[in-house]
Amino acid sequence: MSTTLTAKFETRREAEMTVERLVQQFEIPRTDVFIAADGPDNTVGTEDAGSDTEAGAPTPEARDDGAHAGAVVVSVDINDATLADEVKEAFAEFNAADVTAD
Repeated sequence: MSTTLTAKFETRREAEMTVERLVQQFEIPRTDVFIAADGPDNTVGTEDAGSDTEAGAPTPEARDDGAHAGAVVVSVDINDATLADEVKEAFAEFNAADVTAD
């Protein structure tokens, strides 16, 4: 039976790290993993992280152009029920909120 697990992340970095964990460790095909803004506006999440933070030399000025319009949503389509717990663990590892299954 097919299931879609969905979670919300406060930063784009947390969402991207989760996707990498799912693809590399659990071998979930990238075509089964989706990233989207939680709402109609483009967003980097609700907090700065990773490349959205202050850059290192030679361009040390802070960035202020990140669109903080809400959470970043990661959805994963799985056909193997045994993967559900592993996906949920990956979500938890990177501070997911509002985890749901459809």
